[in-house]
Amino acid sequence: MRTVDRLFMRAPVERVFTAAASVERWPELLLHYRWVRVLERKDDNTLVEMAAWRPFGPVKYPTWWVSQMSVDAGRSTIRYRHVRGITTGMDVEWRLAPANGGTDVSIVHDWPGPRWPLIGGLAAEWVIGPVFIHGIASRTLAGIRHAVENGYA
Repeated sequence: MRTVDRLFMRAPVERVFTAAASVERWPELLLHYRWVRVLERKDDNTLVEMAAWRPFGPVKYPTWWVSQMSVDAGRSTIRYRHVRGITTGMDVEWRLAPANGGTDVSIVHDWPGPRWPLIGGLAAEWVIGPVFIHGIASRTLAGIRHAVENGYA
């Protein structure tokens, strides 16, 4: 399963990168995030627990995962490796690049799917990726864009 969410933000790369890397602030900037907790911090690698809502109209479905997060300011990338939760084994990369007076931001999720016999790959391709991963990532990008373009981050 591979999803790519992309959005242009009218803010410099540095500001977008700071907001994207400051995951502890996400619950105050992003309405769909329930919490983000730093479980362990070592140099550029941080173990983070994250929880978000995936709304379906008036109904909110709770999601949760733990990731190993690494930040590379020189390359303007942030990487996650999901180590707990249903998405264990998922690789996520935030890519930021200057573009037309702002920043082009993309989030790439790669994952073979859950280790469920017969249906794991199908569940990832048909439901988890397009419905949950894209649903949360697109909201995260929109929220970060709102924060950086309006001076909240």
